[in-house]
Amino acid sequence: MKKMAETIVEEDIASIVNQNNMTFLHFTIQNIKTMDRFRELTTFVAVAEEGAFNAAARRLHMSPPAVTRLITALETRLAVQLFTRTTRQVALTDAGVKLREDALRILADLEAAETSAAGAQVAPSGSLRITAPVLFGQRFLAPILRDYLDAFPAVTASALFVDRNVNLLDEGLDVALRIGSLPDSSFSALRVGAVRQVMVAAPAYLERHGPPATPEALRDHRIVFPTSVAETPTWTFVCGNKRRSQRLTPTLSFSTLEAAIDAALAGWGITRALSYQVADALAEGRLVEVLEDYEDRLMPIHLLHGEGRRAAAKIRSFIDFAADRLRGEAGRLLAR
Repeated sequence: MKKMAETIVEEDIASIVNQNNMTFLHFTIQNIKTMDRFRELTTFVAVAEEGAFNAAARRLHMSPPAVTRLITALETRLAVQLFTRTTRQVALTDAGVKLREDALRILADLEAAETSAAGAQVAPSGSLRITAPVLFGQRFLAPILRDYLDAFPAVTASALFVDRNVNLLDEGLDVALRIGSLPDSSFSALRVGAVRQVMVAAPAYLERHGPPATPEALRDHRIVFPTSVAETPTWTFVCGNKRRSQRLTPTLSFSTLEAAIDAALAGWGITRALSYQVADALAEGRLVEVLEDYEDRLMPIHLLHGEGRRAAAKIRSFIDFAADRLRGEAGRLLAR
């Protein structure tokens, strides 16, 4: 009986070992297939870029026959011809051109994933330089930056708050916060919120003069215009589904937005600002919105940096930290 039990146990163990060996064999085969496909793509890209099998072989430190075998295997597996071959040159076919685009993207994504995984283990350190518009920087980014430095004590930071779009590369900056639509560029951008353009006046002013009913009615009101925002005294409105511009004749112009907002708070006239710039005054009733039905479209807020997926740990961690905080301020940013 005991011997019979021992025989059953031995058979069970042998079965388990055989099953594990089959699993290991399947896993190994799958790995080999993946590695072969990676080698095929890497070799294909090298041949496409070098324009010759011999040059690709030198670049990859492989023999020319090995390169030829890999390309032939790739073409056979895909059932398409990727290159036209002559005695003098190798050129991509239409299918080859398409595969090159996809292969470059796949290989770049793989490299970026490896870089990101390696960087995730690196603690943020070094000097971080950021820029933002003045009021936004003072009210939102400054407290975020202080808390970030508390969380990552190996990082030091400096902030440039100016009401102009500075060049990150020329100024040696790491991160920029931009408000408004972005032009096409090589910078990486992460949307973190939005703001509105609002026209505001004090309740006392509206009691004396009444609120404007349409954009055209602004000609009968005192307009306080900040020249730091725009040189031409023109405000844009949305009427129906169309945008239109209204030329203004300012009664008073200031070189700073803060002075224009102060004039509105004093009951002197109507001015225009971004929602976050007057959010507290609106919430407290010291300012009131006018012409809300003609409000222009939302303006996005982005965090920009120029290092793509290879960004240093200090940049990645700050953007993640700031994005979470700014997205949590959505109501205050929109003044709603």
